[in-house]
Amino acid sequence: MSVTIYDIAKEAGVSIATVSRVFNNSKSVSEKSRTKILTIAKRLGYHPQAMAQGLARKKSKLISVIVPVISNYFFMEVLEGIQDELSETDFDLNIYNIKLADDIFNQVEYSIKRGMAEGYLIISSHLKESQWKSLKNFNVPVTLVDDFSPEFDSVSVDSVEGAYNATQYLIDQGYKRIAMISAKNVSKPVKDRITGYKRALEDAGRFVNEDLIVEGDNTDRDGFTERNGYEAMVKLLSMSDMPDACFCNSDIQSIGAMKAMQDMNQFVPIVGFDDIQFSEFFGLTTMRQPMREMGTMAVSKLLKRIENRDAKVSHTVFSPEMVIRSSTNKELADQALIDK
Repeated sequence: MSVTIYDIAKEAGVSIATVSRVFNNSKSVSEKSRTKILTIAKRLGYHPQAMAQGLARKKSKLISVIVPVISNYFFMEVLEGIQDELSETDFDLNIYNIKLADDIFNQVEYSIKRGMAEGYLIISSHLKESQWKSLKNFNVPVTLVDDFSPEFDSVSVDSVEGAYNATQYLIDQGYKRIAMISAKNVSKPVKDRITGYKRALEDAGRFVNEDLIVEGDNTDRDGFTERNGYEAMVKLLSMSDMPDACFCNSDIQSIGAMKAMQDMNQFVPIVGFDDIQFSEFFGLTTMRQPMREMGTMAVSKLLKRIENRDAKVSHTVFSPEMVIRSSTNKELADQALIDK
């Protein structure tokens, strides 16, 4: 049930008129009462603009996608799936692009507070669990993509499994010194991929060398860039005992890493993660995420949540699929060893 100013007034021990004056920025309310009322309102998830639009929201036929860095190739392919699914309905799509340089939670909270949409798809925001619980107070339909919280429906990929299988493939090919190009270690997918990489090595009886887990110095988009992958591979190729294979956190970083190999006239077999549209044309072996399917599944979950807010929370976790291409060609790797 939605929170009203009656609930705020009752808990604050003041009149409805006092609560109304606070939300209308009247100067006739003491600072102590104003602070108390606003604190209670925030805790209960009440926002005057959103609540005033309550009836309109029910008929808005608008879905809002909250996404960081819309230029990211992963997000673009997820959005294609979202648009495909919504095209079969009478809902419109609004995209709210958050800035990674600013406080992500405040931006997500602000978007929901506006109360413009009937439901929200939040992609790769990677908030703290306490922050997800805070957003739950707004009592609006939300589905997470590439993220997880027990509070909301979600769609994601098993990054531990994907990283494990990618590393295991390189182990099975006979490589001994397998590196990993990581990204900024702040999100669940990155942490899970590091876990999967380490677990595969440990299960094979290998020693995990932390020096072989590297990332570039460029942290734009949390490191999910060509530049970051390029810089990381330069570091690996500059080692006195360089790796003989590499698992990379994302395809976009892999592309940069392959450019570094070209510039340094070296070849190291590399496996990426994503299978974005142009990975095929670079011959990149990768772990395929069903990005479009994730988008369509997320919309399906959200529309069901809009229809039935009391339904049990559901989580869908896809298994990534290995796509083998020329970037792990053993003949090229053997030739590189001969050339050395």
